[in-house]
Amino acid sequence: MSGSQTAQNTENTATQWRFPVEGMTCASCVARVEKALGAVAGVTQVSVNFATEQASVQAGQGVRMDALQRAVEKAGYAVAEQSLRLKIGDMTCASCVSRVEKALQQLPGVLSAEVNLATETAEVQITGGAVTLAQVIAAVEKAGYRAWPLQADSDSAAGQPPQTGADWWPVALAAALSAPLALPMVGLLFGKMWMLDGWLQWLLATPVQFWLGARFYKAGYKAVRAGAGNMDLLVALGTSAAYGLSVYQLLVHGEHGMAHLYFEASAVVITLVLLGKWMEARAKRQTTEAIRALNALRPDTARRRRGGVDEEVPVSEVRVGDLVVVRPGERIAVDGDITEGATEVDESLITGESLPVNKHAGDRVTGGAVNAEGLIVVRTTAVGAESTLARIVRMVESAQAKKAPIQRLVDQVSAVFVPVVIGIAAVTLLGWGLATGDWETAILNAVAVLVIACPCALGLATPTAIMVGTGAAAKHGILIKDAEALEVAHRVQ
Repeated sequence: MSGSQTAQNTENTATQWRFPVEGMTCASCVARVEKALGAVAGVTQVSVNFATEQASVQAGQGVRMDALQRAVEKAGYAVAEQSLRLKIGDMTCASCVSRVEKALQQLPGVLSAEVNLATETAEVQITGGAVTLAQVIAAVEKAGYRAWPLQADSDSAAGQPPQTGADWWPVALAAALSAPLALPMVGLLFGKMWMLDGWLQWLLATPVQFWLGARFYKAGYKAVRAGAGNMDLLVALGTSAAYGLSVYQLLVHGEHGMAHLYFEASAVVITLVLLGKWMEARAKRQTTEAIRALNALRPDTARRRRGGVDEEVPVSEVRVGDLVVVRPGERIAVDGDITEGATEVDESLITGESLPVNKHAGDRVTGGAVNAEGLIVVRTTAVGAESTLARIVRMVESAQAKKAPIQRLVDQVSAVFVPVVIGIAAVTLLGWGLATGDWETAILNAVAVLVIACPCALGLATPTAIMVGTGAAAKHGILIKDAEALEVAHRVQ
């Protein structure tokens, strides 16, 4: 059963949905569903088709899909749900999380959306068939980010652009160009007073500002175009102000040797933020190692027995009911029951049991475990995405993607963080400038407000802690249902 989402505006005042309704058995059910939907405030027109099991609702823009779903469920029926998992690219701070969630939640047919900055993933609950994957991705891209689907049996790093050790070179180059600009300040600590020529400072700072720092301008522009702000916008505004003031001073006072230049401020800030980004990306890769370790337990091939003949085939070709031969020392490729042989199985990475477990004919074994001793033949009961190991991986991924209650509070703060910071910087600029007449100092103070107020840690701290906690637990055979369970676990006596 599928539905189609029309989501069209009528003279910009109404939105129309079509979605599937489950559980209707007769015409009276249709009347009951129509009455329940019609009672929702803002709904102007309802039509339910018993033959297609589809409901068509026209309502004002203030009506959300989850309100319609609650009305249907209260009447004793169900709206089919579907879960989508997306990888989100180009997010830089907690403000980005809020913007992506807002863009997704505004889609008719979306019941809920949770975006995780640490895993760079989105969990989207939609009414079955009411909104397409293409529409969800388009909403994310319209907000200024990239999105692509994650396969159900893939790890959270699947599908993302490959990351190599070469991603450190922008940091190294920026540091090399910024070091000569910062060295005179170090010399002051030892009583040494020397300065680089103004035009040489400009030559060193310009590639850092506009080449290595181009990512901040691009991301900041996307944020402004989407009607929001993020950390990149703060960095771009702050460093551009320092760089622009320095260029002005160089052009006006450079010939007299009295120019007060701040090229080192803009270059060093960009270098430090690039370093922070590199460290952040490195930390994210490390925190996904638990998922990768679990996925690594899955063998790529299995030895299938048919007609008394053993052949090695990809695990994807093994079907439920097939016989799989497992030799001593090999990993068991599928979930199943032993039909021949006896052995000891090391299940430590799956169950947490430290000692090998004796297994005989009729006992169940789990894919990913190690066959320690004898040769066994296993009749397959589950393989691929339905295997125990795959379900464990999905559970850990789900726990890492969910938000702890405290994170929701952080996201609410982050939603207004950037506009507030820009406002404070503007007040600082005008306050200092008008009160003292020293606009140079006023600009520097405003720059300081902008560049120290990056909301990176604000949005990364909690989800990263959740990733590390759930990942470490999974390595020891402990499965944590979700972030909320992890948060309240410290109160367990």
